[in-house]
Amino acid sequence: MNAAVTVDRSSLTGRDYIETLDWTVEELEEVLAVAGELKEARRQGRPHRLLPDKTLYMLFLDKSTRTRNAFETGMTQLGGHGIFLDADRTQVAHGESPGDTARTLSRYGEGIAIRHDLAPYEGNAWMREIARYADIPVINLQCDVDHPTQTIADLMTLREHRGKDLRGLKVAMTWAYAPSYARPLSVPQGVATLFPRFGMDVVLAHPPGFDLMPEVLERAQGAAKASGSTITFAESMEEAFEGADVVYPKSWGRLDAFTDESKALAESGAYANWICDEEKLALASPDVLYLHCLPADRGREVTDAVMDGPHSVVWDEAENRMHTGKALMALTMGGYAA
Repeated sequence: MNAAVTVDRSSLTGRDYIETLDWTVEELEEVLAVAGELKEARRQGRPHRLLPDKTLYMLFLDKSTRTRNAFETGMTQLGGHGIFLDADRTQVAHGESPGDTARTLSRYGEGIAIRHDLAPYEGNAWMREIARYADIPVINLQCDVDHPTQTIADLMTLREHRGKDLRGLKVAMTWAYAPSYARPLSVPQGVATLFPRFGMDVVLAHPPGFDLMPEVLERAQGAAKASGSTITFAESMEEAFEGADVVYPKSWGRLDAFTDESKALAESGAYANWICDEEKLALASPDVLYLHCLPADRGREVTDAVMDGPHSVVWDEAENRMHTGKALMALTMGGYAA
């Protein structure tokens, strides 16, 4: 990571943001810098209408609380308008092609943001097909491969609490039990592909059968090696937590069982002891930070004592979803165009 390299913000106008690996470390640094500026502007009550009269179409093929509201509210603060599109109520549900959808929305607005995360080996490819035909930038609000708007907010949060230099921090990214629904693999994969590029060492842990996409792990390991960081593996939450500076325990589904959610959830029940509680947290560093993208299954993935305790920074994470989202919209949709 070369801190001396700077990025011309106008050069990011029109760029798609589909995976963090698509952007250089220097470009991601610029996102974080803009997010910090916009967060401070909001704190001081200073208007920052960088996208007046511009429109972002937010197309959701899955449910959302934080992502939708962070981007819709953020777009308002930037002076533009975010339009929520429930895919089931658009012609996407009737089979309209990605190309035709992209061409149409490109004639109306200045950006497209998409969530398509519950179908392994579909969402990312579908977004890239939209991007292929769109004349406006596409932002990934979570797909099957990556959750790049979440992990950039996670990174911002870690820097706020641990400083800009995160090199050498141990991050325990572990599976946790949650019986509510089979969750995408994109957050652990996103952590693995982003955090090591900023100097952190990631330890992955999950029960048998809950493996991540092998091709994503291969790319993550390549990026970690190039950055001088590591990705290693543990067989239990306890092993991963040992001496960790950051813990990120969350549920995800079986890659081979997404089409049979009831079966997948039944099988996950065998690992109900994979819960982040005070006993396991005590294995980590004394000043460990607890992260979660939310929603968390309280009493299943994590105890109230941990989630509401002194090590938890989940509400900072949730807030930073808006600030980093605003930075991405401003940079890609022309807020800093020359």
